[in-house]
Amino acid sequence: MTDKKNGQTQKASHKEMRVDDTSGNAQRARALAYMRENGSLNTFQAIRHLNILRPAARIAELRAMGHNIVTHLSRLEDDQGRAHQKVATYYLSADPVGKVAA
Repeated sequence: MTDKKNGQTQKASHKEMRVDDTSGNAQRARALAYMRENGSLNTFQAIRHLNILRPAARIAELRAMGHNIVTHLSRLEDDQGRAHQKVATYYLSADPVGKVAA
């Protein structure tokens, strides 16, 4: 978002974004905003709260754009209390993505 008064770019909260916009750009923006505000985002949260059907694809795209996102796989329960193995939780790292020398 750009503030028209002073021309500065502002980062919108995921709560201020429209979840009915299913474009890749909008989904990536919601995921990034959520991780910045909450520290992490898991697959269930992405689907349920952010309307991101394929969170792993959006995370891969964010990584390709240079964001350093770490994945942790763990056992989590869904809304109905059913256990799921290897559910991804994504963490946005403050460290920039570095290139590995060959």
